[in-house]
Amino acid sequence: MDIEIELEKSLEQNASAYFEKNKQAKRKLQGLRKALPKMEKKISGMKKKPTAKKLAKKKKRQWFQEFHWFKTSQGLLVIGGKDARSNESVVKKHLDKDDLFLHADIQGGAACIIKAENQNISKQSLQEAAQFAAARSKAWQQQLSGVDVYAVSKEQVSKSTPSGEALATGGFMIYGKRQWFRKTALRFAVGLIKIGDSFTVMGGPPSAVKKHCTPAFEISQGKQKKSDAAKEILKKVEQKTGEQKPVSLDEIMAVLPGEALEIRELF
Repeated sequence: MDIEIELEKSLEQNASAYFEKNKQAKRKLQGLRKALPKMEKKISGMKKKPTAKKLAKKKKRQWFQEFHWFKTSQGLLVIGGKDARSNESVVKKHLDKDDLFLHADIQGGAACIIKAENQNISKQSLQEAAQFAAARSKAWQQQLSGVDVYAVSKEQVSKSTPSGEALATGGFMIYGKRQWFRKTALRFAVGLIKIGDSFTVMGGPPSAVKKHCTPAFEISQGKQKKSDAAKEILKKVEQKTGEQKPVSLDEIMAVLPGEALEIRELF
């Protein structure tokens, strides 16, 4: 071991300095020994302490989720406007050749389209789209049991009027023969469907929701407020999935067709 000696000091002075340094080192060592158990306890506590919750991953929304929507039993997408402006958007931006336009024959309702997606639209898909248009109309708020719904092609939907007057936002003229779905029952359901890596709420005809969603709940006209119905559905969803809030209360609220509801579990 090398020992440094200060030449300007005597041997006794150097020895005394080293002795003092040794005493200081011993005191520091004793202090460290006393502090060590506390530090170990603190570190142990930090390990046991639950880690901070990860920030909830923001769900990636598909373009159609800005509208009312569902997928038919055949797997075809149906969308409907939420208000006059989105009704306008549904038709102007998303009604393509071979798609069909549907609307309930009542003042006030969603402009709905069923996307053909290079497939032949089955009778069941068309019937489900008609049920969707019926439930997304004022017929639900008026507590009607059913309402007539019609379907037409893209070429029959226009913003032009015979008089040349401009139509209000969300309003369209329908020309030519219509395909009617008379007294379409107001039947509706909601359920959880996985899109990408997260769950979302889908609302539509019971047959389609039952096909694609688990769990699923049929919604009929009743006496329950929308907010209370949404809370009940969320509670049942949590019980079924074993997850806490796999979807939000707001997501459920946005899908429900109106006030005065009754819930029945499909499965």
